Amino acid sequence: MIFKQLFDQKSSTYTYLIASAKGREALIIDPVFENVNQYVKFLKELDLNLVKVIDTHIHADHVTGASKLKDITKCTTIMGEHTPADTVELKVKDDEYINLDNLKIRAMYTPGHTSDSYSFLMDNYLFSGDTLLINGTGRTDFQNGDAKDAYNSIFNKLLKLPEETLLYPAHDYKGEKVSTIGKEKKQNPRLQVNSINEYVEIMNNLDLKKPTEIDNNVAKNIRLGA
Repeated sequence: MIFKQLFDQKSSTYTYLIASAKGREALIIDPVFENVNQYVKFLKELDLNLVKVIDTHIHADHVTGASKLKDITKCTTIMGEHTPADTVELKVKDDEYINLDNLKIRAMYTPGHTSDSYSFLMDNYLFSGDTLLINGTGRTDFQNGDAKDAYNSIFNKLLKLPEETLLYPAHDYKGEKVSTIGKEKKQNPRLQVNSINEYVEIMNNLDLKKPTEIDNNVAKNIRLGA
């Protein structure tokens, strides 16, 4: 397997390039529009054929590169079935598998940050989008977010995975690259709660500023960045 973690400085977004070493098929998770040429360069250098691109949800803080990548590579665009983006070619259901040569990626519906949030599990690699972050969790105060849904997604789905599962989020603002489910259970301050009500209370009182370009970004991302 080929695996690359790429970082966008402006939005602190992690983009993931995954490929099968055998068949040279590749997929990209959460691409950033401004970085598409960089992704294409990597694909050429590694002699890879991009066949699929996944967005974990409709992002508010950057514009997705999904449509641009499709125009260049003819790859298939993928999101969870709850997405409001009508132009997505393949909408996957909870527990459905995406195949990439001999690799299998399981879609997991994990709403809360947004109503369309999905996480993706490949072997022991968890790509959690904004649902579960390193030492944090995704905010739940816009785009049909819901703190109760987030609690259920995190505590009743993601934290049920084996503790050695590697956590790769869509964002990090402090330079962290990877964690594990076990480490987050023990150290993530947002997860040290005794009830769903306690978690909801924390999330409903974060008082965070909204991304400056949220309206423009969301409108573009519903069209996959077109």
